[in-house]
Amino acid sequence: MKIFQRPLGGALLLALLSMALPGSLRAASMADWEGCSAIAADVDRLACYDKVSGRAQPEPAPLPPAADAGEPPAAQVAAVAAEPDPKLLSTLSRHWELDDEAKQGAFLFRPHHLNYLLPLKASNQPNNTPFQGSLIQPDQNLDPVETELQLSFKIKAMEGVFGYDNADLWFGYTATSFWQAYNDDISSPFRETDYEPEAMLVLRTDYEIAGFRGRLINFGAVHQSNGRSEALSRSWNRLYAQFGFERDKLTLLIRPWYRLPESADEDDNPDIVDYMGHGDLMAIYHDERSTYSLLLRKKAVELGWNFPLYGRLKGYVQYFNGYGESLIDYNHNQQTFGIGISLTDGM
Repeated sequence: MKIFQRPLGGALLLALLSMALPGSLRAASMADWEGCSAIAADVDRLACYDKVSGRAQPEPAPLPPAADAGEPPAAQVAAVAAEPDPKLLSTLSRHWELDDEAKQGAFLFRPHHLNYLLPLKASNQPNNTPFQGSLIQPDQNLDPVETELQLSFKIKAMEGVFGYDNADLWFGYTATSFWQAYNDDISSPFRETDYEPEAMLVLRTDYEIAGFRGRLINFGAVHQSNGRSEALSRSWNRLYAQFGFERDKLTLLIRPWYRLPESADEDDNPDIVDYMGHGDLMAIYHDERSTYSLLLRKKAVELGWNFPLYGRLKGYVQYFNGYGESLIDYNHNQQTFGIGISLTDGM
């Protein structure tokens, strides 16, 4: 039969403590001490013993006064006031690293012209003439709907040419492919791929004309060809000077060029300047979400609309009217409309 509800050792320890403590401490009842011994947590049990024994409790350290949210300290106000607003970089500055804040150093891949994929590209008048008797049978034609893909990048090879901080040397490369993806009758070939390597010396400028700020002059040398042979071969070489201007959200690029002459027996397209002209003009407008582009060239116009889809993925719509959408079509007039996606901006 159990006589005690608590262990005998605990009761004896409390009795010895009551006899050993001074009279002022023995004033606490045995029940108070037993109550403390029943507390399981060490910290709380010790605090209970201190309270029963009359031991003085340490006063909590005063909390520091809370800062008034409406009146920040003077040091914080000064620090905030000293921080300058971040500089917003313009389209040309981001693309060609014209400002010191935009520079990223040499030997880094960056977008050049627009990178895009148009799964659906429709033409009102496909150019069958160059392919008759070569890639397809006389009674077969190109599909009016195909796929177009463009990949374009550039690399800064030298920042500050010959120690001149306002001059950078760039190299660029662009490949544009036209794919008869839905034409099973002729095994869905790539009917044309144009390759365009170029070298560019970009000079940073700062002047105003007619309300526009002149930001750069780009001196370039460019080769463009389709890598074909015999009757399907197309190519030309040019030197150009491109002038870049900005006004608010509008960017203008004016590029006159000079075609380097070739010998008559090596020139695959001697009349290409009659259709492609001696230069082009590009206008790019950015609003809060979309980018609109206009490309004007002799006997051709191209419109583009770039809009957000998801994350960094953007939708892209393109309309072309005129001659020279590709090198194989330099002397062929057509209208095309394509819809797809773009992965990076470009100009």
